[in-house]
Amino acid sequence: MSVSEADILAAMSKVMDPELHVDLVKAGMVKDVRVTGDTVKLKIELTTPACPMKGKIQADSEAALKAVPGLKSFDIEWGAQVRSAAGAAPAGGLLPKVKNIILVGAGKGGVGKSTVALNLATALGQHGAKVGLLDADFYGPSVPLMTGLGDKKPVSPDGKSLDPLIAHGIKVMSIGFLVEADQALIWRGPMLHGALMQLVRDVNWGELDYLVLDLPPGTGDVALTLSQSIRAAGAVLVTTPQDVALADVVRAKQMFDKVHIPVLGIVENMSQFVCPNCSHVTPIFNHGGGRKAAEMFGIPFLGEVPLDLKVRESGDSGVPVVVGAKDSLEAKAFQEVARNVAGRVSAQSVKSMPLPVVQAR
Repeated sequence: MSVSEADILAAMSKVMDPELHVDLVKAGMVKDVRVTGDTVKLKIELTTPACPMKGKIQADSEAALKAVPGLKSFDIEWGAQVRSAAGAAPAGGLLPKVKNIILVGAGKGGVGKSTVALNLATALGQHGAKVGLLDADFYGPSVPLMTGLGDKKPVSPDGKSLDPLIAHGIKVMSIGFLVEADQALIWRGPMLHGALMQLVRDVNWGELDYLVLDLPPGTGDVALTLSQSIRAAGAVLVTTPQDVALADVVRAKQMFDKVHIPVLGIVENMSQFVCPNCSHVTPIFNHGGGRKAAEMFGIPFLGEVPLDLKVRESGDSGVPVVVGAKDSLEAKAFQEVARNVAGRVSAQSVKSMPLPVVQAR
């Protein structure tokens, strides 16, 4: 019995992407189908190199091909191409080479938002994505310290734009690189707006799959400015488990809803303290509040990160925990968060752009 390309595509159309809720053929993920007698070679192009469901997609694809009558062997090549969740004009036209902007915000300070933003960006880069990190927390820029870049200054190649600095495989920019470390920033809204737009518009970010923006805490001018100027793929809300932090998450969620920025999900930071000596788990700030808030809002729970000395030490030393302690529980938690965020951005891309046509040969 001969096998045709149509047979292969019919089989692969039964394989669903669990995150996107669409079959691989309709999603344009099946490419370069080559049938030779009773063998086939094809490529499956995932929507992100950090795909959280690759294992299931691979198992389901192999099972579908094994069920094709007459097919004796197959070879699947795996790839990834990040799509823009902002449609045909990424970042609202301000950053045409940036596919997706991810906002990391919190309703209050002290919940580890910058730590989450840095490790999220770095983890996405470790998966093979092109990533940038913009420290938009103008009143408390901590990214220079946490990346190990310290007092290094960005260079302007033409006197008009700035080249971002590089740390741990990602491009980095912060207002902290442009002002003295002990200089207090006392800016009103218009000054804040202008400075933020300069860091977005006048930095040579180049081609990026993801630009992670570390927002200042609260619901003030920066988030409103961004919502009016760019098209973000979505926002990640960071909280700690206790009730007072969760009350602020409610306000942050309502703000993003009002400015029509989709909330990708919630991260519970400092979830539980794990004793480094005996591994006893202590819920210092309570536990499970982030998941409860996600269920209340009907949005994804992106993961929980334990409270551990390594995370604090990594921030002070300028080496993110996903780099300096790759096998730790904390690093694995951040990697899970990164995969889940990438999956949610991919889901947004399916909603906002036409699906590509299948390529078969």
